[in-house]
Amino acid sequence: MGSEVGDVPLNAIRAFAMIARERSVTKAAEALGTTQSSVSRYLAVLEDYLGAELVKRQGRYTELTDFGRLFANSVAEPLDHISFTARRMRRRERREINRIVVNSSLPTFAYTLLIPNLQEFSTEMGGAVVDVMSSLSLPSSTDGFDVLVTRDLALVEPSDHWEIYHEHLVCVGAPGHVAGKGMAITRSLPILTITSRPDILPTWLKAHDLTSDDIKPGARYDHHYMALPAVTTGQCLLVAPEIVVGNLVRSGLLQVVPNSRTPSGMQYRAYAVDRSDNPELARAFCRWLVRLCRKEALIAESSKIE
Repeated sequence: MGSEVGDVPLNAIRAFAMIARERSVTKAAEALGTTQSSVSRYLAVLEDYLGAELVKRQGRYTELTDFGRLFANSVAEPLDHISFTARRMRRRERREINRIVVNSSLPTFAYTLLIPNLQEFSTEMGGAVVDVMSSLSLPSSTDGFDVLVTRDLALVEPSDHWEIYHEHLVCVGAPGHVAGKGMAITRSLPILTITSRPDILPTWLKAHDLTSDDIKPGARYDHHYMALPAVTTGQCLLVAPEIVVGNLVRSGLLQVVPNSRTPSGMQYRAYAVDRSDNPELARAFCRWLVRLCRKEALIAESSKIE
C-alpha cells in the first residue's frame, strides 16, 4: 500500500541514507542496530512513497540509481545536522559524562608516549577518562571514537584536526654496541624490520645515501613496540621514530647512532570528530596532545638526541 503524500517516512529516509553510505543493506542494518529485513522493508516503503527505484543490487553490494544518488545527496547533510544537533541538546542534560574514546593507528606512539602521560590530561580536565584503542583499519563514521590519532589514515567525515608531530627517524641500539661508533656500525649489526612501517627503512637509507645491500637485514616485527625489547638487549639496531625512543635514550637503555637522524616526511595528526558525544573534551585532548608532542620534541632537542 502506498503512503499518503503528507506522511513523509522519516525512518525509511534514515535507513536509506545509511544504505547509501554503507553501500550495503546488511551493513546498514548493522550500523542501525536492526535486521536486514527491516531495512529492506524501509527501502520498499520509501521507493513506494517516491515512486522511483533507489537502488540496484550488484552482487554483494548495493549501487544507487541516478535518482537514488540524487536523493541521497539531498538528504545526507540535513540528516547529519539533525543528528548532531540532537546529540548536542541531549548532552546539555548530561554534563556528568566526562569520557572520550581515542582511536590510534600508531600503536607504539600510544604505548610509549600517549598512555604514560594520560594521567596528566585527566588531572588537567578534572578527572576525565580516556579510553584508548588501536586499529590500523580505515575508520568509518560508525566507529565509536571521539578522537583519531594517525599518520596515514584518511578521515573523510566532518572533524577538526591538529598537526601534532613532524616525524624524524633515528637509528638506535644498545649503548654497549653503539657507544663510540659512527654510522659504520650500521654495516656490521643487523637492522630490524617493522612490517607495519615498510616505508621507514627505505626512507632512512635513501636519506643517508645507502641501499639495502649496504646493511645486514635483521628479524621482522609487526610493530616498533615489539622490537624495542630486542634492540635494548640484543646485538642489533632499529630505525624508529625519534619520538617513540626518546625516553629510552634518555634513560640510557638505548643510544642513537651519531648522525643518523633524518626527517621522514610523515606528519602525525589528531582529529576530533564532529559526531563525538563530548566534542569539547575531544578538542581539549587534541590541543593537549599538541603540547605533549611539542614538549617531547624540546626535551629531545635539549638532550641532543641526534
